[in-house]
Amino acid sequence: MANTDKRPPDLKEACVREALVIIADEGVEKLSLREVSRRLGVSHQAPYKHFESRDHILAEVIARAYEDFARHLEARPAVADPFDDLEAMGRAYMDYALGHPLQYRLMFGTPLPDPGRHPAMMEKAQYAFDLLRDRIATMALRPVNAGPADPTGDALFVWSCLHGLAGILQVKKLSGPAGDGPRPEAAPIMRHVMGRLGLALRPVT
Repeated sequence: MANTDKRPPDLKEACVREALVIIADEGVEKLSLREVSRRLGVSHQAPYKHFESRDHILAEVIARAYEDFARHLEARPAVADPFDDLEAMGRAYMDYALGHPLQYRLMFGTPLPDPGRHPAMMEKAQYAFDLLRDRIATMALRPVNAGPADPTGDALFVWSCLHGLAGILQVKKLSGPAGDGPRPEAAPIMRHVMGRLGLALRPVT
C-alpha cells in the first residue's frame, strides 16, 4: 500500500506555521493537532512526534511571538537620553502591536497554556517584560509616596498604559457621545500618552 503521508521536510516548523494560519483563519479555539495534520496532509499522529498536545503547539506559537516582540523592542534606534529611549521603546511597542495584531493578541489577549507546564514560553514572556523593567531600573524616577524604587511596579504602570492604548487604537472607532467618534491617529496620540507618562515618571526639578 502506497504511503500517502506527504510529510514536509521540516515537520515541526510546518506545524507551527500551520497552527498560526489556523488561528488567523478561524480563531485559537479551532486549533487542534488533528486540524494541523489534516491541513498539512500528514497522518494524524505525525505532529505528536514534536508536540505532546494542542497546548504544546500553542505554547510554541506564543513563545515565538514573545521572542519576535522582544527582538522588535531591542531593535529600536539607540538613544542616549534615558527618557527619550523609554519613549523610543514605547513607540516600538505600539508599532509591533499595530503591525502584528495576531501575535499581539496571542501574547496579551489569549488565555495562556498552563505556565507551569510550558516554562520556555514563560521565559520568553519574562524576557520581553524585563527589557522594559531593566530600562526603568537605570533611571532616576519620581518616587511614589516617598517609598523605595520599584522598577517592576513602574514597568507595569508603563506597560499597562501602552497596552490600553494599543487596544483602543486597534478598534475601528472610539465611542464618543454619539457612538461614532473617529479612530485616532496613532502617532499624535502616542506622543501625547508618552508625554503624560514622562510627566508622571520624571523627578521634580
